[in-house]
Amino acid sequence: MSTHFMGEGNIGTDPEIKMFPTNGNQPPRGVMRLNVRFDNPVPTENGNVDRGGFWANVELWDRNVESWARLYQKGMRVMVSGRMVLDEWKDRETGEDRSQFKVQAVRIGILPYRVSQVVLEPANNAQQQPAQQPAPGNQNRSGAYSKAAGPDGEWDNPTGTGDSNF
Repeated sequence: MSTHFMGEGNIGTDPEIKMFPTNGNQPPRGVMRLNVRFDNPVPTENGNVDRGGFWANVELWDRNVESWARLYQKGMRVMVSGRMVLDEWKDRETGEDRSQFKVQAVRIGILPYRVSQVVLEPANNAQQQPAQQPAPGNQNRSGAYSKAAGPDGEWDNPTGTGDSNF
């Protein structure tokens, strides 16, 4: 039994990964598991109020999960898209039948809440020097984008005018 699922929530634990060896002509693959608390926002006069969200295990199967696991951290806000499935097993200690819903994710998107910095590095582990950032207020502009001051600091101005009044 499964159904389409899309939800937004916070990661409750750091990711766990497990890699599986190649099987015949299949490439190696792995699974990344996250525990996520999904919200149930209800609109009120004072904004949205969380009314009884739920915790769910989220699994993402792919051969690149080792590198992806470094991106996700406890407390991070994510959007999960996939399908909700019923996981059934026998308890090892008691022998009882157990079941729990989990999300088999197709995508796990990182939302910008609680993210203080994003650093992009080349995918091939080549030794390259980091790109030099221009100093704030530097009038020496090159390229299609210039910097303009926004309410939260500098941001790219696609007009290239450098004016913050548009």
